[in-house]
Amino acid sequence: MSWFRLRVWGIVIWVTLSLFVPVWADDDTVVFAVVSDVPKDRSRVSAKALLDGAVSDLKLLPGETILGNPVWRTLEVCHALKLEGMKIEDGFKVSAARVLDASMLPMALQGYAGDCLIKKAVEIAPLAD
Repeated sequence: MSWFRLRVWGIVIWVTLSLFVPVWADDDTVVFAVVSDVPKDRSRVSAKALLDGAVSDLKLLPGETILGNPVWRTLEVCHALKLEGMKIEDGFKVSAARVLDASMLPMALQGYAGDCLIKKAVEIAPLAD
């Protein structure tokens, strides 16, 4: 009889935990991105992002806590970012953001980040004189 009770309790615990797994499985996705255009509207930032092993154009949509973040307020073109959040229809809902050095990006984005920095230097350097 004790084996029967043990199995029943195991099944009850498994069913109970399986009800909560979708909530736990909703973990944030980590995405690396490079800002591709000058961000005029901080609530929708265009970026090249590495998502699911492929580089694509993506709109970054910050959450409420991110909009006040100094990292997000000083965002410029060519900034390299490590983002956490969720992929949604409109783009990527950002829940955490960190600025990275371009050399810390995955190889798939390093070429784009380098080209972006060279283009930025060529366009801005003549204006400094």
